Amino acid sequence: MHKLLFSVLLLLCSFYVKGQETAVAIVDTTKKFAPTAEENSLLWEISGNGLKTSSWLFGTIHIIPKEDFFLTDIMRSSFQKSKKAIFEIDTKDMFNMSAQLGLIMKSFMNEGVHLKDLLSKEDYAVVKKHFDEMGLPLMIFGRVKPMILSIFASQDMENVGKGMNMEEMKSYEMVLSEMAEKEEKPTGGLETIQYQMSMFDSIPYKAQAEMLVQGIKGEKTAVDSDLDQMIELYKKQDIFGLHSLIANGSDDFMKKYDNVLLDGRNRNWIEPMKFEMSNQPTFFAVGAGHLSGENGVIALLRKEGFQVSPLK
Repeated sequence: MHKLLFSVLLLLCSFYVKGQETAVAIVDTTKKFAPTAEENSLLWEISGNGLKTSSWLFGTIHIIPKEDFFLTDIMRSSFQKSKKAIFEIDTKDMFNMSAQLGLIMKSFMNEGVHLKDLLSKEDYAVVKKHFDEMGLPLMIFGRVKPMILSIFASQDMENVGKGMNMEEMKSYEMVLSEMAEKEEKPTGGLETIQYQMSMFDSIPYKAQAEMLVQGIKGEKTAVDSDLDQMIELYKKQDIFGLHSLIANGSDDFMKKYDNVLLDGRNRNWIEPMKFEMSNQPTFFAVGAGHLSGENGVIALLRKEGFQVSPLK
């Protein structure tokens, strides 16, 4: 159960990267701050705007095959120069039993709503058949929020449910967390597990259920192809290409709720990032999909007056 919960947490983070969509810029002036194709890099140095020392911003993929994992010398040296490591959520929370129990409690729909209340009989039958084949009966899981069920329904989660050997996969967050522990470096998070779960409550259950049905009916081969392409772009450190891939592959559902799942989170991260950087040189590690674009973290930091430079 402990390993399964850990896998769900990582896949929960990955879900946002897979579903991201380029939104219309809230502030048109951000266009001049967005990174260009020539600036492609996973690692960025943050300086200026009154900072006494530089900090760093690094784009991750939350789960990646072991053979595709890499950390360059400059990535390692930048991490070593920092005094604190900050992730989307503090990795310590992934192994905190009270936090995990809170995750379980917040995973259920309010007021006893069940998935069968949100779907037609035909669509419910499709979902029920899918989960029965996975060994996850909706008699038990039918009250779980549909967006969480979407994570379970994915091929990644299906592999976890069938006992996927996690030793064949790597998590950048876990590797960096282990490096921080070895160097006695404190860690932190830009948001909490509870906050990530609360985002689901901003999206109507019926809309979540429709997304679940679309995901199950969708073509698995197309999803696998996108993931393979995403990993190849990541290995090339091509955040501009990743941004284009994600934007072109997004559906109408994700476009409608993009401000909840992506842009709003990026904006929320800027103030805590400013606070941490003002206190000590900090290494920020967030999903690579959060870096680029007009509403990405790089553009938002530049808009605040920071110099954000790619480290090749």
